[in-house]
Amino acid sequence: MKKDNTLSRLYSYVAEHKKYFVLVIISALLANVFMLAAPYISGLAIDYIKGENNVDFPMVIKFIGILFAVYVLNALFTWGMTVFTNALSNRTIEKMRKDAFGKISKLPLRFFDGHSHGDIISRLTNDIDAVSEGLLQGITQLFSGLVTVIGSLALMFMLNWKITLCVIVITIICIFVSKFIATNSGKMFRLQAQTVGELNGYVSETVGNLKVVKAFGYEDRSAEVFGEINSRLYDCGQKAQFYSSLVNPTTRYINNLAYISVGVLGGLAALAGHLSVGIISSFLIYATQFARPINDMTSILTQLQSAQAAAARIFALGDIEPEKPDDNLPELDVKGGEVVFKDVDFSYDKDRELIKNLSITAKPGMRVAIVGPTGAGKTTIVNLLMNFYGVDRGAIFVDGQNIDNVTRDSLRKNFGMVLQDTWLFSGTVKENIAYGKEGATDEEIIAAAKAASAHGFIRRLPDGYDTMITEDGGNLSGGQKQLLTIARAMLSDPRVLILDEATSNVDTMTEQRIQKAFLKMMEGRTSFIIAHRLSTIRGADLILVMDKGRIIEQGTHEELLAKNGFYTKLYNS
Repeated sequence: MKKDNTLSRLYSYVAEHKKYFVLVIISALLANVFMLAAPYISGLAIDYIKGENNVDFPMVIKFIGILFAVYVLNALFTWGMTVFTNALSNRTIEKMRKDAFGKISKLPLRFFDGHSHGDIISRLTNDIDAVSEGLLQGITQLFSGLVTVIGSLALMFMLNWKITLCVIVITIICIFVSKFIATNSGKMFRLQAQTVGELNGYVSETVGNLKVVKAFGYEDRSAEVFGEINSRLYDCGQKAQFYSSLVNPTTRYINNLAYISVGVLGGLAALAGHLSVGIISSFLIYATQFARPINDMTSILTQLQSAQAAAARIFALGDIEPEKPDDNLPELDVKGGEVVFKDVDFSYDKDRELIKNLSITAKPGMRVAIVGPTGAGKTTIVNLLMNFYGVDRGAIFVDGQNIDNVTRDSLRKNFGMVLQDTWLFSGTVKENIAYGKEGATDEEIIAAAKAASAHGFIRRLPDGYDTMITEDGGNLSGGQKQLLTIARAMLSDPRVLILDEATSNVDTMTEQRIQKAFLKMMEGRTSFIIAHRLSTIRGADLILVMDKGRIIEQGTHEELLAKNGFYTKLYNS
């Protein structure tokens, strides 16, 4: 992403809150006008102090009173500028975070297959925070500094244009030095933002699978990989900070030369009778004020470049092609629940063929079992049926309607899924089950739990259905989590049921009880059952045997055994 594009897109978010934007500008303008007036007034006061026993106290006291009022007004508008800048920054970040999260929910699953979850989370947390800090500092310093530079320059020209030209020449040198250093530090900050995302991704992956890490004795190797990424983050962070840290002392050194030049030239002008002591005093203050915004802006260059690099990563999410909008498509009208795969081709990787020329017909109410070795394409059929991935060729029909020509929401509302990988969120047991049906009553939730054989263990929990579940069900066993996801599917009362290794995490006795519940649930519904344990699919109306993305055998359990083919080998094994 181009740097200018990032800045313009960031500005478009800021511009949405024009009221605060205008108030920041007005506050910055007035605060700095009063700040610029103060040195001139103090210089006038100094000129009334002409020597020993030659002080015009009434005039000096008058100017001191004016200075007091000026500084009070300066403080008031500086406070206002800070308040309005905070409001502008917070509202801008709120909108950015909302848009980024909304974008994530619309991205195709292919994106998540190719990006670590930790890196995505880092964009919504660390990168957003970096943009917030950069906006807060940048907006305040930009407007305040701009007014100060222009005002100080104008007043210095008014006081003595020759000395002012000297200050300008030295300042131009300062700007060129800053730009040279900033160019190098900017590259390092972009690399730093990318490496932070990589590190977060690895930490999220490792912590989320810590049991596996420990089970295989991978702790030392995991620490080595972490150390390698962390070392790269240290290196690019150090280089970024090193380059950016050169800016402030370099510019301050050059600006100190300007201050000395003003003092020397002002002193010579005073001896020649061209300037008064009060004017020299004012000029010295203006020279300092003229240089300070440049120093301040270079001192926050680190945050600004970090914010720009972070914003580029956030906006990169917006540049990814989302799922094709389907608001203008009709909703799926399911009556019988017939599902047809017609000559379907599909591959996750275009260079590696997976499913080729697949044709399946599941009549309404039919129980279709799909079996085969790992990698045969069983779960891929579920992904295609739910339209998580689009087919490369061919089509899938539900009750004669092409699923590509109906809304995804209406398609998925008619499907109930129980997957091998359980997913629970932080909330009560009741809330997790109710996720399957909006507005579900307590009676419906309890009935679904009983049907899934989950009611018994739920009652034994500390607070029953109101027991809080930790993140991803950490305080439940694998089997208990599976039972809750089954109850959730039963509550949704779908027209088509998909069971992908749905009983893989429960014991044999519980599995038998759930199978009875499933048989009742599958009555009148088209069902797809994916299982490794062939004992769970004996009663299926149709068993599809898959291998390498193709159906190599199909029929009932008895018919397939009679063929004495691939299915028989699977069954006997």
